[in-house]
Amino acid sequence: MTNSPLFEIHPETCIKCYSCVRICPVKAIKVDVITEFPSIIPERCIGCGSCYLACSPAAITYRSSISETKQLIASGSKVAAICDPAISGEFHDITDYRKFVQMIRNLGFAYVTEVSFGVDLVAIEYRELLEGFKGKYHIMANCPAVVFFIEKYYPELISNLAPIVSPMIATARVVRKRYGQDIKVVAIGPCIAAKDEALRSEGDGKIDAVLTFAELRRLFDEFNIRESHLEFSEFDPPLGNKGSLYPISNGILQAVDINENLLSGNIITTEGRNNMLNAVKEFDTRIDLIRRHFNIFYNDGCLMGPGTSQCGEKFLRHTLVTDYANKRLTDFDLEAWQKEIDSCKVLDLGRSYVTDDQRLPLPTDEKIEEVLNMINRQDQKDNEIGCESCGYPNCREFAIAIAQGLATTDMCHIFSGRNRQEYIRTLRTTNEKLAKTQEALRISEENAKHEKESQVENSALISSMLQQLVSGVVIVDENLRILHANKAFIRILGEEAAMVDEVIPGLEGADLKSLLPIHFYKIFSYVLSADESVERKDVQYGEGMLNVSVFPLRSKKFVGGIIRDMFLPEVYKEQIITRMKEVIDQNFDTVQKIAFLLGEGAAKSEQMLNAIIESHKSQNKK
Repeated sequence: MTNSPLFEIHPETCIKCYSCVRICPVKAIKVDVITEFPSIIPERCIGCGSCYLACSPAAITYRSSISETKQLIASGSKVAAICDPAISGEFHDITDYRKFVQMIRNLGFAYVTEVSFGVDLVAIEYRELLEGFKGKYHIMANCPAVVFFIEKYYPELISNLAPIVSPMIATARVVRKRYGQDIKVVAIGPCIAAKDEALRSEGDGKIDAVLTFAELRRLFDEFNIRESHLEFSEFDPPLGNKGSLYPISNGILQAVDINENLLSGNIITTEGRNNMLNAVKEFDTRIDLIRRHFNIFYNDGCLMGPGTSQCGEKFLRHTLVTDYANKRLTDFDLEAWQKEIDSCKVLDLGRSYVTDDQRLPLPTDEKIEEVLNMINRQDQKDNEIGCESCGYPNCREFAIAIAQGLATTDMCHIFSGRNRQEYIRTLRTTNEKLAKTQEALRISEENAKHEKESQVENSALISSMLQQLVSGVVIVDENLRILHANKAFIRILGEEAAMVDEVIPGLEGADLKSLLPIHFYKIFSYVLSADESVERKDVQYGEGMLNVSVFPLRSKKFVGGIIRDMFLPEVYKEQIITRMKEVIDQNFDTVQKIAFLLGEGAAKSEQMLNAIIESHKSQNKK
């Protein structure tokens, strides 16, 4: 029998509604803070199935025993099916119980017996235990979810659990006594927690697999087994007596007429999630005042167990169970039953329990207050009350669970609602700001569009102006690729550049190094690396002379160059005048230094130079 987790949550189906977290009576489901998906903590789980029933998207599944059962049947061993008497309430769609007995046989089971006989045996044990009262009150241990709950969360009450096996284990021992110790036993019932109870079984009480009623229906569908195709078949002996009433919470008491009279009896029967929790708590704290034994079932008896077909009707099932019991008891052979009971007195129906304390240490008061402040429930009066929608009795208990890492603040509807309102207000404000921002962005985009159009227009004007210049203009990037060049620059470079210009208009993207000799483009490289200008440098280019000025436009990114052909008449004359002025300036400085020594010599030199300049200008005008 596999020991995998009893329940599993599938993230691909989960919608994060946290219904499972809220309904879990022991808070065995935590929410991952990263993925926000709930996951089950197996060691804390009591197998009650509340999460499975509460999950509307069916994201929770339980450990299947279908494949395991089919393998047992196919193994060649004889396999007995032991059926919980709740089967009479489950299969209301089958007209006669003898039909579903035959349907079970057709799956391959060698024997089909009722657990009701095991109920009779266990009920007799309880009667002897309770009637032999020696001052200690007991909790009846028929519901595995209740047993697991006490072992994990009230281990101090383990000694109060009745030391009697469940009807399922008792029936397995009866079957092996009657049909052989090597027989395999598959239990069929409404309880999912019984799958984990079976993991502990051993010896003649071993349960090899546990099928729920829902799994049994799936097997019927898989093998196309229908009532209309089959004849009647009776259960294999031994047959039970009033143990057939076991699915109803107090049925085990009535099976052997244990006194449950409100005035003279000393036993309390209760059922359901909240009643179970409160009953165990009060047994722990008030048994000295209550002074009663407790018969507790987690669900509504076994009628509405999580392994039954969902959407079943409790009181219809209640009626079907009692009708079935009445029908069986009409001609019941009480004497034969008693002989079977007597023959089974040799069976050991005792049991022990396992202490498995899963209680978490209580957080400090400071930590609890911190959480209460976080969820805005710091007022002491509010702490002691609560809507319980989170699954906890009050806000303080909820805060403790949060501090222990078992709950999240989102489980509180009040806190979540308040956060939603704040979120809505924030969202509304954000939307208003967004609308204003979008309008501002629209205006900004229009302005940018106008600016871009203006820049394009200005760029076109500047480009036109550059094309009109006599001097060559070129702009290059850090890789000496030409970004812009005017016609004068192309003309200055000659025919080769003109041919490139035909293929690449404006030489845009051309490599400057492929168009200029090394001593020429090295000037551009120097300006790029040194980030400083080179002005009016004469450069020999072919048979001509060029005057070059190169300057940075953006530091180490773009540089511009102005190139003038010294042999153009207008450039040549301009350069003559410019350089003569430079000579005058240079000589004037020299003259000033020697004026003190030469006196009038400086004036004569200046007059002579000016005369040369004037003469040259007159010649140009002519």
